[in-house]
Amino acid sequence: MRRYGPALVLILCGAAVLRISLFSELYLRYVQPGLRPYLIASGALLLMLGLVAAVVVARSSRADVVDEDDAEHLHDEGHHDHSHGPRVAWLLTVPALALLLFPPPALGAYSAERSAAEYAAQGIGKFHALPKGDPVDLTLSEFTSRAMYDSGRTMKGRTIRMTGFVTKDGDTWYVTRLLISCCAADARPDKIEIRGVDAPPTDVWVTVTGTWHPKGELGSEEAWPPVLDGTSVKHVRQPENPYEKR
Repeated sequence: MRRYGPALVLILCGAAVLRISLFSELYLRYVQPGLRPYLIASGALLLMLGLVAAVVVARSSRADVVDEDDAEHLHDEGHHDHSHGPRVAWLLTVPALALLLFPPPALGAYSAERSAAEYAAQGIGKFHALPKGDPVDLTLSEFTSRAMYDSGRTMKGRTIRMTGFVTKDGDTWYVTRLLISCCAADARPDKIEIRGVDAPPTDVWVTVTGTWHPKGELGSEEAWPPVLDGTSVKHVRQPENPYEKR
């Protein structure tokens, strides 16, 4: 059985990658949607390599059968079989099985609270007008950009609706979303302080409706995080893609 270890690891890894990318949308917890074709190709390649390796090992085992006398002779002469990989290699099956059977959840409040908010310098200027009709659905990054850099104040007087998960800092609570450039490893939080409505439990996904509450000078540290005067909070299911793109 030990001879089949490398093949088994390849097969499990390939099956795990295909399970989250080809047969479900779970890959969105970890990477951007555009990487799906590469994940599928990688999973298929790993699976194929594992099957080929298993076939090669099976044929090699049949071709290299020795009788008991030969085996005893080799043992007496001090020869040992070093063809098997180290037992520690079997530990690689643990993350593969975990991904296959129990995919980790998307990053949440814990990750958001441990990351400092960092914004690249942007020029203050006028943004294009928001669509007509209220409420206007915005991503958290759109709301943040307009709140901090829009000299035209295009959100003033408009009803805004955003979706994210709940994070807290003492008595203050935020609707939060993690932004990624490539994968979950480079995620950073974007959060909006919510006032005027009671805070749901931490990590619960909500859709919040309200109006922008200006604070601080545009582009200043005092303007972050932006504030929404909430009028309603609705519990919702986590979206298939829990991240926003930078």
